[in-house]
Amino acid sequence: MKEAFKKVLENIKISLPILIGVLLLLNLLQPLFEKYYSWIFTGNLIIDPLIGAVAGSLSFGIPVVSYLTGGELIKQGVTLLAVTAFIFSWTTVGIPMIPLESENLGKRFAIVRNGFNFIFSIFIAILTVFILRFFHYV
Repeated sequence: MKEAFKKVLENIKISLPILIGVLLLLNLLQPLFEKYYSWIFTGNLIIDPLIGAVAGSLSFGIPVVSYLTGGELIKQGVTLLAVTAFIFSWTTVGIPMIPLESENLGKRFAIVRNGFNFIFSIFIAILTVFILRFFHYV
């Protein structure tokens, strides 16, 4: 039990500086991204999900805030397709968190998990909008 507790403390010592650095960087960059969202998204139904997934992957957010962010993006004229891809990748990919995730869970795991989530963010966005349009909700 003591050995496990020591290992946990050791992991916290290693992870805490990385976590603090990543969070500080994200807080500095987040306002820059927010200013340009309406400019970044073109309205193109093929390119927008990709742009949304990339923009969401580069920034990082928590699911609770995603409702507000999604609503604001839609108010700025961003398509539902782009917003869905953005929010999905924003809450699940988190490229800025890869150093921390790699340190604790392994580099291969972090890259594979983030890669799959990136691909699925585009797929889920397309599927979501298709289903909503099929049932005439959009």
